[in-house]
Amino acid sequence: MTTLDEATDNTLLSRIEDAGLNASAPPQQRWVDGWLVRFSPGKAQRARCINAVAQGRLPLDQKLATCQALYAEAGLPMVLRMTPFSQPESLDRALAERGYARFDDTRVMVCPDIHQLAASDLPAGHRVDTVSLEAYAHIVGAFRGTVADGISAHVQRLRSSPVGYRAFVLHDPTGTSVACAQMAIEDQMVGLYDIFTAAASRGQGLSRRLCAWVLRQAARQGARVGYLQVDAENHAARAVYAHLGFGDAYSYHYRSLPASAG
Repeated sequence: MTTLDEATDNTLLSRIEDAGLNASAPPQQRWVDGWLVRFSPGKAQRARCINAVAQGRLPLDQKLATCQALYAEAGLPMVLRMTPFSQPESLDRALAERGYARFDDTRVMVCPDIHQLAASDLPAGHRVDTVSLEAYAHIVGAFRGTVADGISAHVQRLRSSPVGYRAFVLHDPTGTSVACAQMAIEDQMVGLYDIFTAAASRGQGLSRRLCAWVLRQAARQGARVGYLQVDAENHAARAVYAHLGFGDAYSYHYRSLPASAG
């Protein structure tokens, strides 16, 4: 797997982290002493976790207790997202020492120049349609088997996003929806989100071709750098993105207390 850690400028990676936070912003969020605390009821972990953006001034245990009360009120488990940008740098270790378990290792992959992507045509007879954000949430929710409340939360987050999304669905010659993807463009950076292929249509390269199509649209709108987030263990997806020119740039993970200790 290609890595970009040494080749990619840290300033760019910090901008990508900011863009990812903007693109995943839910209406349910607030600041607590330098922590961006999110508590969306939806499925996306990025929209229901704590991001330690700044070091703050309160003692760690006091801040954890304050946030725990917020999550208890929202009926959600308290989850903290740990990135190379989390502050203070010792936070991840401090949480581990307090019994917060690590899970969901994730890779942020970057394509430094989407204009260099090789051409990739859609399969014969297939077409891409632009759909509304609400329609998209229902389509990808159906693909994933998401419950109604999760779909509603997704719609709410997309509608309130500070970054404009565009949503696309790939249809086969019969008109059946077979794959979908979203993009969010900010400051010449395009993020790919909610990329999914219907179970019956996998193994045909549809996600790769749809992503290439979406990235070409983004390039025409002035985007230059592409980024996305993918589960570290999803080797098949990471191989697809590597084929498109994306490489591992940095990683993040989550921490939370075991349910019995919550």
